[in-house]
Amino acid sequence: MNIAEDVKDILKKYEKRLEGSVKMDEIPSDTKFSSEYKQFRKESLPSSLSWYEKLCNKAENIISVNAPAKDYDEINRSIETAHLQISPEGAVTFATLISGFLILFAIFLSAFVYLLFDNLMIFFPLIIILTAAIIFKPLSKLPVYIANSWRLKASNQMVLCMLYVVIYMRHTSNLEHAIKFASSHIGPPLSLDFRKVFWDVETGTFPTIRGSLDHYLETWREYNLEFINSFHLVESSLMEPSQERRLQLLDKSLEVMLEGTYEKMLHYAHDLKNPITMLHMLGVILPILGLVIFPLLASFMGEYIRWYHLALLYNVILPVTVFVFGYNLLIKRPTGYGESEMQKKMSGKTSLFLPTLIIVSMLFLGFFPLIIHFIIPGFDFELGSFFGNFMDYKCDGECGPFGLGALLMSLSIPLGLGLGIGLYYKLKTKDIVKIRNETKKLEKEFASSLFQLGNRLADGVPAELAFGTVAKNMAGTPTGNFFRIVSVNIRNFGMNLKEAIFNLKTGAILYYPSSLIQSSMEILLESIKKGSKIAAQALTSISNYVSEIHKVNERLKDLLSEIISSMKSQISFMAPLIAGIVIGIGSMIVNIIVNMTDIFGSLAAGGTGNLEGVSGSVEGLAGWIELFNPADVIPSYFFQIIVGIYIIELIYILTILANGIENGTDKTNEEYLLGKNLIRGSILYVGISAVVILLFNLLGMAILAGSLGLGGL
Repeated sequence: MNIAEDVKDILKKYEKRLEGSVKMDEIPSDTKFSSEYKQFRKESLPSSLSWYEKLCNKAENIISVNAPAKDYDEINRSIETAHLQISPEGAVTFATLISGFLILFAIFLSAFVYLLFDNLMIFFPLIIILTAAIIFKPLSKLPVYIANSWRLKASNQMVLCMLYVVIYMRHTSNLEHAIKFASSHIGPPLSLDFRKVFWDVETGTFPTIRGSLDHYLETWREYNLEFINSFHLVESSLMEPSQERRLQLLDKSLEVMLEGTYEKMLHYAHDLKNPITMLHMLGVILPILGLVIFPLLASFMGEYIRWYHLALLYNVILPVTVFVFGYNLLIKRPTGYGESEMQKKMSGKTSLFLPTLIIVSMLFLGFFPLIIHFIIPGFDFELGSFFGNFMDYKCDGECGPFGLGALLMSLSIPLGLGLGIGLYYKLKTKDIVKIRNETKKLEKEFASSLFQLGNRLADGVPAELAFGTVAKNMAGTPTGNFFRIVSVNIRNFGMNLKEAIFNLKTGAILYYPSSLIQSSMEILLESIKKGSKIAAQALTSISNYVSEIHKVNERLKDLLSEIISSMKSQISFMAPLIAGIVIGIGSMIVNIIVNMTDIFGSLAAGGTGNLEGVSGSVEGLAGWIELFNPADVIPSYFFQIIVGIYIIELIYILTILANGIENGTDKTNEEYLLGKNLIRGSILYVGISAVVILLFNLLGMAILAGSLGLGGL
């Protein structure tokens, strides 16, 4: 008897023993599997969805509003897809009550202010009413957005799902058990869908698993056709009498899934370029350049434009618009693997004491001029004859502050926000970013290592020995180190393969917490139970998939390299630089206008003095004073705070978008970049702003003094 026959005998014995153990232990009965659906659903869905369900059901009990006929079917399908326990009427009623409440609140607020202060407030109630009108449609179709998010998360699990199904079907041609096996390993949301398939059979909605599964697959026809085709090929393999033909169909199902994912990612790369360019121009470039004209615009139209109008536009509307538009692009990015659960656990909790202390202290320092003016009205002191007063309130303390000192102190507000938030993320990721970088290096070469490992297994080498062999071949590389740790755990500590990889204290996965590696090793552990040949084929399939994902990611980076490079330059340099210069120019304009108005007011009041070259007459000075009223000019103090907060928000949003486009789901790298970019960007903005403010204000005062011939000003 040769070695090949010995291996076959061992595999046959192993398969028989495995078949019995799998059926009895690993695969739950239909009743147990489906009866757990409600509890599993409760644990899988986010708590926010539970609150949403409760609010919709309570709203429907109060008053029921029928959903529009054109949207009814779409909302109903989305509710079923997202496993929500509500009705379309409940979703529309909830949106109606929320919008109605906001409108009533706006009316009440306006009436309250009018009765209390005898002043009709229009702006804020109007904004609230417009908000209520705008959010009604999105709120009524919120189940559609939840379902879209659900589908996208489930899509990322589909390749792994098909791998698990095929791995099980290679050994045991039983579709029901294969689905249960896959769902017990992939986790929600796709596992919840499969539990619902069995639940529908138990409750009598469908007579057979096949019918329930086909009904579920039809929900993906418009979104992921390759998933349907792959499962139909798996179903077809059940009809094949030939073992060879059955395995060919199973391999074909994986091939269809991989090719479909590859094409979707290429289409995404091509389709993303124009939207990102539009987002970059309309959401970043034009708003920053538009800041240049606001000081002049506010000076001429100060009666109609207030600082809170600018704050609403730049600190609320623009950031929300950019984030929503960018987020909709990110969630459409096809990905194969996300962040591993182990990596999330390693991030741990970070102390908020130091970041909070920095933020609170800097905010107090920034708002100090307002606090002092509120406590001691009229308090001020002079910074020098050239720089004027520190706070410099005008109109008997009713408007301001216009002083250079107050303006410089306001820079501590964006500095505090940037340093505080950035420090939080930096402390959170400082211990795992190095591990993450090493893990990324391992992922780049992991496809070839899986192929080598699969070849060793195909040769009949036991998995425990195969790890040591591959570790020697790839010595000095991250993959070699990973396999070496597994081999050392097996040889020196007597661990089995599972413990050597996933042990909570010395497991190799602790040193390389990657969802790609974690999923691959889980597949290896499960497939090795069905024989080395099955495990080798599984690893080869994963290797092909990883290679294709890596290839299309590199192609994606190549297609979007210009946009990503531009976004990174905006985050790290251009946005803080331009905003700092804008603040300096704006403060100079406001300073000149306010000081000229004061000077002309004193000259007009006196009716004497050298007016030649100034306006020609007292009437001309009165016209200037009427045109530029300090009460209507937005103080540079508020203008800087608005722009500074906008820059912090912009850095935050652009960092998330740039990381998401380039790396997909990578929370660790996202938080690391947020910490780095927020700290660097806020310091750069504040430093440039402070220098430009001083230079431009000195220049403005020199020009003003020289043109008026008032050297002692």
